[in-house]
Amino acid sequence: MGKRKYFLDLNDLQYKQVRHSLGKRFLHFLFWFSGSAAITMFYVVMFQNSFGSPKERLLNQQIDNIKLEYSIANRELDLSMRAIKSLKMSDEIRYRPVLKMDSIPWSIRNPGFGGTERFRDLDGYKFSYLMKSTRERIEEMKNMANVQNESFITIKDKSEEWQFEMDHLPAISPVDPSFRLGDRFGFREKHPILGYGRMHYGQDFEVPYNTKVYATGDGKVVESGFNTGGFGNYVVIDHGFGLVSIYAHLSSINVPKDINVKRGDLVGLSGSTGSLSTGPHLHYEIKKYGSPINAINFFNNDITQEEFNEMIQAFGSNSIFR
Repeated sequence: MGKRKYFLDLNDLQYKQVRHSLGKRFLHFLFWFSGSAAITMFYVVMFQNSFGSPKERLLNQQIDNIKLEYSIANRELDLSMRAIKSLKMSDEIRYRPVLKMDSIPWSIRNPGFGGTERFRDLDGYKFSYLMKSTRERIEEMKNMANVQNESFITIKDKSEEWQFEMDHLPAISPVDPSFRLGDRFGFREKHPILGYGRMHYGQDFEVPYNTKVYATGDGKVVESGFNTGGFGNYVVIDHGFGLVSIYAHLSSINVPKDINVKRGDLVGLSGSTGSLSTGPHLHYEIKKYGSPINAINFFNNDITQEEFNEMIQAFGSNSIFR
């Protein structure tokens, strides 16, 4: 209850209760209510300024969480960008030079992203700059990754083409390199049988009878049999790319015509067949687009017998002609 007030009535010398009119009481109540409301609002404002409202505190917490997530995402982007740049470095320094491929132009690796308004949907937020910069980095990384992926697809295709060509190149010695080399490619002033000067188009190997003779590269046997022109038993392998290898004066042949062979397959055994042979040896020739070239330039003869045998085994051909 409210505190009662009294006054002394001098007419009858009695204390009487003070009674205000309805209007005064209403004004008094209104004044009291207004004051209370003002004080309440003051404290509410002071509390919110100091601590914030629960909803505001929740929103601020969510914003802080989002900022943290963006910070973590940008660190992950840094790692991803480093990985892509490392792949780009390998692409430009290792793979393309080895495969004799041109570098990717800067304009393709770093195309423009369009106008500055491409991220307008992110305007108006408290941290728009952070979201825009992250989106831009993501777009840049996506572009770099796409370009690199296309580059590696091209490199893969080129490497397979290169590997195919390397497999078909007549790139090893046809016999164990521990055997001595005989007559080389070039003009001979006197042929040992014909007796006059004549060009020698092959590389001879001084090997005994029945020495194993191997295919020097992948290819197709296009000739296999006896040659009446002086080669005797011989084999001709077409390696593609304009290259053909010839193995002459064999004592026996191990591959028929029209069969595909792999590098290291046994094509026959050495001998001394044919009218132009004076003793057991292997005559080995390489032709490019029909013209004889020096076979010595196609293989490394500076390896041991053990290394050569290990190399032959390593080819691991599944051909039956081993």
